[in-house]
Amino acid sequence: MRNELKRRLAEGDRVYGCWLGGAHPGAAELLAHAGYDFLILDNEHGPADLETSLSVMRAAEAAGCPLIVRVPWNDPVYVKRILDAGAQSLMIPMIENREAAEAAVSACRYPPAGTRGYAALSQRCTRWSLWPDYLARWQSELLVIAQIESAAAAGRAQSIAAVDGVDLVLIGVNDLGGTLGHLEGGLAHPDVAAAVHRAEAGIRAAGKPMATVPSAMRTTPELFAAGYQLVAGAVDMMLLAKAARADVEAARSAMQA
Repeated sequence: MRNELKRRLAEGDRVYGCWLGGAHPGAAELLAHAGYDFLILDNEHGPADLETSLSVMRAAEAAGCPLIVRVPWNDPVYVKRILDAGAQSLMIPMIENREAAEAAVSACRYPPAGTRGYAALSQRCTRWSLWPDYLARWQSELLVIAQIESAAAAGRAQSIAAVDGVDLVLIGVNDLGGTLGHLEGGLAHPDVAAAVHRAEAGIRAAGKPMATVPSAMRTTPELFAAGYQLVAGAVDMMLLAKAARADVEAARSAMQA
């Protein structure tokens, strides 16, 4: 039940991980054994339903790799169900202000501290009642990651990060850049850099660790050097695409030799 990723972040460790866009349990198992510090199941953009998510969670757990679930939206119903399924680390997208961050945390906590409905003893989160200390321990083991993904939210980063129960803040540079009219290669634009720096300053002022992805703005080594603790730099399907393209090109070259 112990959340090893939360423990490592609390101790100041730097961690590097991979996104699961394809949501395949076999890919999760392989990537976990490859040595990534964590995996992120992307249920905002990916195809997984709750049953598939559960299979991916089991695969990551069996391989001993922490799994973050990015939920589709700041939706208390979905949050309740994925927590009941046993998720310990959640990433909540598109957090625009303090109120949204507070709502996300509330959805993760049982009353009176929050609004999460209780059915733990009949659900996987307690291993169907075989973990009797779940209620006493779950909050200390839960990792909540708020995503800042707009220029407006970047200006509110300190108030978002300061919310009790937000453990980590991920700056989503792609969507943030999009709100300023710059995507992909355009992320190197000075306006995007300025907004990211505002977000970084706010998160630091709140005393919370920072997370992000590499982009045209900064590479993974540069991000760690800038003080980020968590970087999610790889994507399962992009790794496969790159390896497949290289394999095909090598074979084509051999045929023509």
